[in-house]
Amino acid sequence: MKKKKVLGAALLSMTMGLSMFTAGAFGQAPEAQDSYRVLIQGPKAEQAKAKDQFGKRWDFGANGFTTTVNAKQYQALLKNKNLNVETVSQVQLEAKPGSDAQAAPTDQTPWGMEAIYNDSNLQATSGGNGVKVAVLDTGVNINHTDLAGSDEQCKDFTQRKSPIVNNSCSDKNGHGTHVAGTVLAHGGTGLGVYGVAPEADLWAYKVLNDRGSGYSDDIAGAIRHAADEAARTGSKVVISMSLGSSSKSAMIADAVDYAYGKGVLVVAAAGNSGPNANTIGYPGALVNAVAVAALEDVQENGTYRVADFSSRGNPQTDGDYVIQELDVELSAPGRAIESTWYDGSYNTISGTSMATPHVSGLAAKIWAANPGMSHTQLRAELQNRAKANDILGGSGAASGDDYASGFGFPRVK
Repeated sequence: MKKKKVLGAALLSMTMGLSMFTAGAFGQAPEAQDSYRVLIQGPKAEQAKAKDQFGKRWDFGANGFTTTVNAKQYQALLKNKNLNVETVSQVQLEAKPGSDAQAAPTDQTPWGMEAIYNDSNLQATSGGNGVKVAVLDTGVNINHTDLAGSDEQCKDFTQRKSPIVNNSCSDKNGHGTHVAGTVLAHGGTGLGVYGVAPEADLWAYKVLNDRGSGYSDDIAGAIRHAADEAARTGSKVVISMSLGSSSKSAMIADAVDYAYGKGVLVVAAAGNSGPNANTIGYPGALVNAVAVAALEDVQENGTYRVADFSSRGNPQTDGDYVIQELDVELSAPGRAIESTWYDGSYNTISGTSMATPHVSGLAAKIWAANPGMSHTQLRAELQNRAKANDILGGSGAASGDDYASGFGFPRVK
């Protein structure tokens, strides 16, 4: 029997909206600040004047633009009757995941890999060649032994002076490196950990800084950038987002629709506000995002069990096998997941953050093996594989499409 290590739920939270979906709780709103990231909307002529005066960070066309202003400028903007001014949701990490890192993995093919490959004797993983997985997170240690050579793009969307900094995606937090490892870690020199699709290419997009802070406009900008890069390079791209919010961001929702419209598959965490119904977070709750719930390595009713912390969807849509807003779509291993860590070591943490990259990696593996598929056909294939592996364990889980596990747990075979 393989050794299992369990780490207590990490207290990760983000004020005014987004949180990385490692198991945790939401924090308090931030205190008054000296500068404000704002979204400015209004007539084109008035927007043009504001851009000349304050500059712009992200231009979302008809949906306005964002910029950073000081307190005095912010108050003046609020008094401008020709413009609509809103503060951009700020992301704040309350605490880093509790660290119990080890120099070597306790298991090269952790339980999540064995589960998704449906092979208790799994020694290594394979697949994903040519498919790009854009991991939007705290950055990635691309020099980690098990990730080295996988990075194709490394970009930072968190710097003040420029909305995009190329060849920079360092991670001093751990969350992003952990997620990336679950997608595509390649075992390093033969002693490291494996991800689902080790031959996939990594686009490491740092949208949260090392303290876990960021802004929803930067996340929206990164989503759009990934979509534009997919079109520019003619690549098959999966966007993996282990982050979310209890409220809907119009900027991120529009960006997800934009990416989906360009043939990109968007995978996002369901959230960690379970087990009550209607607790799923955004962007996972969006129709054009695949929301992933978290399973644990416990058998109940003959299947894996949905973790209590995993957010649930809308029970009113159970059984219809149709994805609507606020629906959980798929489920995957999310409790006590071992993967790569920011300092070159390995760590075990829990959350729908950890379930999401299992599905992102599986999507890359399937797409690489079936390059003729569109992103919608790929999504349908994931759903069909999930139907073949129904989840019956955990609060809210039931036969067929349910609000806890969605269609079920898609696997390699």
